[in-house]
Amino acid sequence: MTDRISTGMMFSQSLSNMLVRQKQMNALQEQLATGQKLVSAKDDPVAAGTAVGLDRTLAELERFGKNANTVANRLGLQENILLWPGDYMIRVNELAVQANNDSLSAADRQALAAELRSIRDGMFSVANSTDGAGRYLFGGSADDVAPFSRTAAGVVYNGDQTQRRIEIAPETFVADATPGSEIFMRVRTGDGTIEAKVDPGNGGSGVIGGYGRSNSGSWNGEAYRIVFTGASTYDVLDSGGATVGGGTWVSGQDISHGGLRVSIEGQPATGDAFEVGAAGTRDVFATLQNLIGALESTAATPVAQAAQQNALQAAMRDVARASEQIIDARAAGGAQLAAIDDAGEVRSANDITIRDTLSELRDLDYAEAITRFQMESTALQTAQTVFTRMQGLSLFDLLR
Repeated sequence: MTDRISTGMMFSQSLSNMLVRQKQMNALQEQLATGQKLVSAKDDPVAAGTAVGLDRTLAELERFGKNANTVANRLGLQENILLWPGDYMIRVNELAVQANNDSLSAADRQALAAELRSIRDGMFSVANSTDGAGRYLFGGSADDVAPFSRTAAGVVYNGDQTQRRIEIAPETFVADATPGSEIFMRVRTGDGTIEAKVDPGNGGSGVIGGYGRSNSGSWNGEAYRIVFTGASTYDVLDSGGATVGGGTWVSGQDISHGGLRVSIEGQPATGDAFEVGAAGTRDVFATLQNLIGALESTAATPVAQAAQQNALQAAMRDVARASEQIIDARAAGGAQLAAIDDAGEVRSANDITIRDTLSELRDLDYAEAITRFQMESTALQTAQTVFTRMQGLSLFDLLR
């Protein structure tokens, strides 16, 4: 069998070879002009698909960064703003200690009450602080209206208890600003676990001293009422009113029952009652108002003096709990800010790694590309030279 090589076939192959070289040079020129190895997805479909996925990851990291910046701003504002209530409560405690001095006159206590009213108003303003973007900081998720308002019954909370959780890195969430109900409203009274209270109708001069859990047994959470049946005797009643104990009272000594203890000083009258049990909650504004009311009350008799002292002592304990709650809120916010910083480092590390990978996939190696371009250029010139020479060839030249 004889293979036939026609002039037309030779022309066609030479032309095809030149077109392929020109196409490759055009692709290399486009890469060199853009600096990108992947000018279009067809250049490397697998690498292009991987790069698209990495682009989405980078966009997600950017969104996490914006989330982190927003919540960090709010938590930073919370940290700064809560410095004021903390300072306020320190001053309130100083005033309460000062007010508990028997040498103060009624005018002196009125002056202290006036300062306390100013502090209460300042606390109210702080509780209604905004985040600089028109949203109230301590309103929970209902942050479009002022979280606190005054009523005839006292200060009420208009927000909710929802604390947003914001994603700031893959599967990493932080809590937004603490709802105001958890800072200013739901403050434990007494020592935070136990509280002792005086019956408002008492007619003697009994004053509550210390109280808490006793070492005589476990406490089941029940409240007990101590009722004086004489100058030095008392009965202990359970929450249902049944007598479950009693004994002889000595001023300043603990009365213990059911795992609780309370000491009473002064001289209670027959029928006077004191209650000890689980601590309740009270908002800081009511605590301040109770303290103001105690200072403004007239203490002209031993009974009134005892009532005032009981109110002052209870207010001092409640102020201490409110201070602790504000400190806890600041500490919780600080922990979230630390978590944001840690997440920022993780995002930065991931961002660098992803961008390095994208660079390997997309960025052009100029040295390699220029070398390939020169090779293709040489190959094209060679093909063009061969084609030019082939055009001058003819069988008749061999027959001459």
